Amino acid sequence: MAPTLMKVIYKPNTQSTEEYSIIVNPEEYKKWKDGDTTIPLAEVVDSFTIFHSDQGSQGILRQPSNQQLDSDFGTHKDIDVVEFMLKNGKEQRGEGLGQTASTNVTRGSNITDTRSKGLRGI
Repeated sequence: MAPTLMKVIYKPNTQSTEEYSIIVNPEEYKKWKDGDTTIPLAEVVDSFTIFHSDQGSQGILRQPSNQQLDSDFGTHKDIDVVEFMLKNGKEQRGEGLGQTASTNVTRGSNITDTRSKGLRGI
C-alpha cells in the first residue's frame, strides 16, 4: 500500500484561487497541531519547499518568489512561512504515489508511427 501524503494548504485570500501548499507527515503534523511543539519542524514537514499555484489545487505548482512570500506572509524565510502555514492552513489528504502498473508490455516499443514508415523512418 502506498504511503499517505498530506498537504497543508493556505489561501491568503478566500475569494482568490491563489494558494500555497507544503507536504507534511500526517502523524507528526497531528501531534504538532495538538500542541506538541517539541517535535522539530523537520520531522513535521517532508521538506521546507513551499509550492504556489495561481489556479488552486488544479493549477501548476511552482515555487513562489521571495516577493510573493514577503507580500503574503511578511517574510520570505522558509522556516517562518512553513510555521505560519502549519498554524493557519487547512489539511488536505491524498493518496501517495505507489507503484504504477505498466500498460501492456507486449505491445512493443510504444512508438507512434505518424508517417506510415514503420520503424524504419523513426
